[in-house]
Amino acid sequence: MKRNIIKYLTIFIFLGVFTSCEKNIITADINTGITYYPKFEMAGDGVMFIDLGETYTDPGVTATENGVDIPVEVTGDIVNPDVIGKYVVIYSSVNADGYAGTVERVVWVVDNGDLTSGLSGIYTSTIVRNEVGGSAYTDLEYILIWETETAGVFMLSDAIGGYYDLGRGYGADYRAEGMTITVNDLSTNDFTYGGSVGVGTFGGLVDMTAFSVTAPSTINFTSNWDAGYEFVVTLTKVQF
Repeated sequence: MKRNIIKYLTIFIFLGVFTSCEKNIITADINTGITYYPKFEMAGDGVMFIDLGETYTDPGVTATENGVDIPVEVTGDIVNPDVIGKYVVIYSSVNADGYAGTVERVVWVVDNGDLTSGLSGIYTSTIVRNEVGGSAYTDLEYILIWETETAGVFMLSDAIGGYYDLGRGYGADYRAEGMTITVNDLSTNDFTYGGSVGVGTFGGLVDMTAFSVTAPSTINFTSNWDAGYEFVVTLTKVQF
């Protein structure tokens, strides 16, 4: 009798396990679908430079999903070729499953001079702060110089060369904006600097103490921040 009880109990346990496993197999949600994310192909360059006043035509971007064209929406900045600055154009597409993808193009509108008749242009920047430099502060992209409405007076986008904006990656709120340089005689490096400017969110004041040009490609200047820092900046003109 005891042997029969053990036998029946073993059968009961086996059937219970089998039923439980069978239930899991039947109700399992197995997803065998494949999602193809938007694939972009950009015509033209990802970074473009255009002269102030030049006509701008977007080269365009196409998107495909598993080889089939899908619509592209263009958002972000509207490039105004009559206004100097940086513009970010965003291209986005959504696949059949609702997954989005984006790519960006950066367009710089530049008052492009030659460093013999003026200072205007777009430059990479290398900075030494209190006699310390490094790779994080070398060939930073980019610093702009443009002529103001007053002939011979030029504006510098950051009087500390982008040290915090670009080198540290803090962003535009940490620029020392508003510094002007008046060209008295470019051939003899005779310049007059504007008054003190603030360092964005940090505050405090920056004064320019030296400025010189080596045509056709280099500008050197020194700025002192009253927080106790000296910035020696080398700007190298971008040719395009």
